[in-house]
Amino acid sequence: MAWWTERLLRARLPEGERFLFRRRSVPAVDWSYGDARLAAIRAAAREDGAAHWPAVREHLAAAEDGEDLTFLLDGLRNLAGVERWTPLVLDAHPEDPFALLVSGARHVGWAWHARTGSDTPTPAEAAGSEEQLPASLRTVFRTRLETAERHLARAAELVPASPAPWYFLQASGHGLDLGPEIAERRFAAVTERAPGHLAAHRQRLRQLSPAADGPYETAHAFARDALLAAPAGSPLGELVVLAHLDHWLGLGGDPDSVYLTSTSVLDSLHEAAARSVLHPDFAQLRDWPLTVNAFAMAFSLAGDRPTARHLFRVLGDRPTETPWRYLDPRSPVVPFLAWRSRVTR
Repeated sequence: MAWWTERLLRARLPEGERFLFRRRSVPAVDWSYGDARLAAIRAAAREDGAAHWPAVREHLAAAEDGEDLTFLLDGLRNLAGVERWTPLVLDAHPEDPFALLVSGARHVGWAWHARTGSDTPTPAEAAGSEEQLPASLRTVFRTRLETAERHLARAAELVPASPAPWYFLQASGHGLDLGPEIAERRFAAVTERAPGHLAAHRQRLRQLSPAADGPYETAHAFARDALLAAPAGSPLGELVVLAHLDHWLGLGGDPDSVYLTSTSVLDSLHEAAARSVLHPDFAQLRDWPLTVNAFAMAFSLAGDRPTARHLFRVLGDRPTETPWRYLDPRSPVVPFLAWRSRVTR
């Protein structure tokens, strides 16, 4: 049993509740990342999305740019119940690109959740053979992704300058296994419209990462090339960390693994941090806690306590499901708290 599981065994409660033995609040996963717009959209969509569609649409239409719109839509991908009211909105507004995008985004998340239990599965989870699934589950998975493909393709026609439809088409195409050429073409379609699109780069990295121990060179090269091509302070440095965490997972995901403590990996992490989260130009925009949590976890596992401690202080009480679910898929907050305590004491 892992040391943090032993220590916090009774802390396995839904995020935002209390430890049974501590009687005090604990940090929770904030699916809005502190963004008031996304919080408002999620609240409206959860309460009665069809009735509140004008308000949801207004927020989406006011997005700063295509990447910002992607961020807001991604916040609805993992929200259960969205799939129940989007058909009503589409019946009333069949050619509304925002309604098509919301439906497409949710169907992508809904499909992956049916297959893996997570709307944003790890590369290993996503790469599991579809043939191993029960026939009924395969049908559900593919039907939901095919619905996403139809709605997103139509949205791409209606808003040809937007990268948002193409980002979600990356994810649906990955699930349908449409092949490397289509995967590359869809990634290019996003980056032609938004060159530094972080979410699209994350999705592309997932497609390049092998599911188990094997040749990770392509994924590592993609991540480092993106880091070096980006301006200083870019969050794309996160890709380097994710590539190493994916590699570590492929080797078994043991917290005591020597992979992350090796000199070459530590040097790579420091290079990425210096050009991203530790650079003065790094901005806390949109889902920035995802980036900082990834670095905090990697430096913690690598044994670099001073750097991890600094990153935890930047984060405060802002754990994210990814990457901490790699250590505990049932309650990612548990390893976040345990490692924060370990590196800061």
